[in-house]
Amino acid sequence: MNKNKLVLILIIILAFVLRFYKLNSYPALNADEAAIGYNAYSLIQTGRDEHGNPWPIHFQSFNDYKPGLYFYMVVPFVKVLGLNEWAVRIPGAMLGVLTVLLMYLLVKELFREGFTQIHKQMNADVLASIASLILAISPWHIHFSRGGWEVNVATFFMVLGLWLFLKGKGSLPLLMLSALSFVLSLYTYHAARVVVPLLLFGLLVIYRYEIRKNIKQIAITGTIAFLLLIPLGLDLIKGDVASRAAGVGLLSDPGPLARINEQRGEHENIRGLPALFLHNRPVNYGLAFLENWSDHYSGGFLFISGDVIQRNAVPETGQMYLFDILFIILGLIYFFRTYSLHTKPYYLILWWLLIAPTAAALTFQSPHALRSQNMVIPLTIITAFGFAYSLNRLSTVKLKWLGVTGFLVFGLLGIWSFSRYLNMYWYHMSKEYPYSSQYGIKELVTFVKENQDRYDNIVVTDRYDQPYILFLFYFKYPPARFQKEHNLTPRDAYEFSTVRSFDKYHFLSINWDRDRLTYPKSLIIGTDEEIPNEANIVQEIYGTNGYKYFQAVAN
Repeated sequence: MNKNKLVLILIIILAFVLRFYKLNSYPALNADEAAIGYNAYSLIQTGRDEHGNPWPIHFQSFNDYKPGLYFYMVVPFVKVLGLNEWAVRIPGAMLGVLTVLLMYLLVKELFREGFTQIHKQMNADVLASIASLILAISPWHIHFSRGGWEVNVATFFMVLGLWLFLKGKGSLPLLMLSALSFVLSLYTYHAARVVVPLLLFGLLVIYRYEIRKNIKQIAITGTIAFLLLIPLGLDLIKGDVASRAAGVGLLSDPGPLARINEQRGEHENIRGLPALFLHNRPVNYGLAFLENWSDHYSGGFLFISGDVIQRNAVPETGQMYLFDILFIILGLIYFFRTYSLHTKPYYLILWWLLIAPTAAALTFQSPHALRSQNMVIPLTIITAFGFAYSLNRLSTVKLKWLGVTGFLVFGLLGIWSFSRYLNMYWYHMSKEYPYSSQYGIKELVTFVKENQDRYDNIVVTDRYDQPYILFLFYFKYPPARFQKEHNLTPRDAYEFSTVRSFDKYHFLSINWDRDRLTYPKSLIIGTDEEIPNEANIVQEIYGTNGYKYFQAVAN
């Protein structure tokens, strides 16, 4: 075994440990993951999703119509392992590890030809190893690999599709596999439906001469991909699926529209040509899009604080490490100084970097680490270039002590940053972001299981994000019964629906004065704020993070 293969194996082992260690218990299972697991369980039991829809392309779930591929990937794991956290999370973690391997293969394929001419001082295998190591320890990639996050699977298929395209520009079988990979990404996550077409457009332009030489294979591949996408297209035009997408879209944000009215009102003639021409929907929503798009390149988001949505973030941690700033800058400088922009791989990397946050920018929540997760791939490659360039320069300095000092500084900075990230993730995230996931629910369900036979009703607060689906998940409630006895509420202001009751379980905002009279002989479970101190509290429920989430009252 040569040195490069040994290094790659060690990197893959590291990636595996970081993604699989305590995967079944940390972070706590969230409602979206529970929905994936329970719907997979329902398909196995009944051939229908939780709401009775047979083998859907989009799963209705909370009326958010989740893309279905990851659900189907989970099915065999639920079948073999049972309905539990491992079954839901293994596919995502496994493909996260494989993405690290694909990063090595992609970088090596991208640059295997160019190094002999303009990169004599660098080595494609070394660069590929550095890129895979950076991705293996990437906070952005680890976070979304450790859970049932569909976006991580979509990113895997995007990288796989790109590598297969580059590997087999003249091979019909490889091109067909590439097309299949891109198609699968579209069936996996909404954001891919924006980014993948833009990425393919870039491939068609950048590699147009190679494509012309293989136009027959490309035409066959494109036709097959189009046929595979017909079911997805037909499902997307359904009213419910389309309305969910519109609900989180930028155009649903009333802010730019209010700004138009404000700006026009500052003109003497609000219907005059200047007011209408300068202040309108295309201008204001276009500016809002550009602001959202540019936010994803901000230093605060990338290197300091990350996403403002706690579920998508680690406290005081950016999407990348702080010292990555240096290597990204050096990587970009290296591109230009060596005239690398005259080679196709660099056009492709920069094009991907530019389009990566497009889908996220088209929504009103920005910057958004989840919807822009594919951005980690081009950023990792650029960072690897900067790091490799730095190592090369340090190894060739005339003053050896200076080179050794540089290596030590880089090594210590890297170890410190990585150690700090692990500390923030494992020891602080669940305590500082106690509502970032459904901590305490599993402990609550365990208590309810042991005591429910003594009560006519179980009333549970809805304070913490779709509790009904977590009860279904941990109870392994029979899907055939649930399909017959529940109703979804209308969509709320955030375009989500929920289930208020099934069997003897009720999920609502606790009003103690009302509920103690409405639900006699019941177990009422609420938060510390919802349950008065004088109530007959029989149990306090704590999460694994030590935080008290619920108080159970025997009414």
